[in-house]
Amino acid sequence: MLLCGPSGSGKSLVAARSGLPVLRLDDFYKEGDDPTLPLVDSSSDIDWDHPLSWDADVAVDAIARLCATGSTPVPVYDLSLSARTGEEALHIGRTPLFIAEGIFAAEIVERCRERGVLADALCLSRGPVTTFRRRFLRDLKEGRKSVPFLLRRGWRLMRAERSIVARQVSLGAHPCGREEALGRLAAAAGRQVRQRQTAA
Repeated sequence: MLLCGPSGSGKSLVAARSGLPVLRLDDFYKEGDDPTLPLVDSSSDIDWDHPLSWDADVAVDAIARLCATGSTPVPVYDLSLSARTGEEALHIGRTPLFIAEGIFAAEIVERCRERGVLADALCLSRGPVTTFRRRFLRDLKEGRKSVPFLLRRGWRLMRAERSIVARQVSLGAHPCGREEALGRLAAAAGRQVRQRQTAA
């Protein structure tokens, strides 16, 4: 299950409430000294909301490995340092379904579908003002970046939220709120269990 949506839309909360194993796609960001990182237009700020700030190839390989073997190594990423600080193993065992969540999840919908590992793709949206407030308070609490950076980023993302959601939907993600997302996750998990029981 791919779970996307603007930063601050509640992806991590929905993933946690689902009870399913979670692969955090934010851990596949590039490091801050990577020369391929994109910049915000007319600014020296790195655009961490641009898909090119993220390593899609490694993320897709990790998803495929989890589906095939139930285990994969994943980087440990420190957002405040913009750096990978280590690596750990994610094990999901024989669980028939897991969630891969992050702001770039929609970017890999088609690639996951081509590999035959996509159950569903959902895009959360809570409205620009609500998302701005939630994102800012979360990032401030976690010390992700400096306050001026967070305010600039938050204002830019609030203005762009509708186009962000529209792009993710165009890439194949279903737009929904929190309760609908939880319902679709539960339904998909049920289908996977029934399919496994039938196959057995």
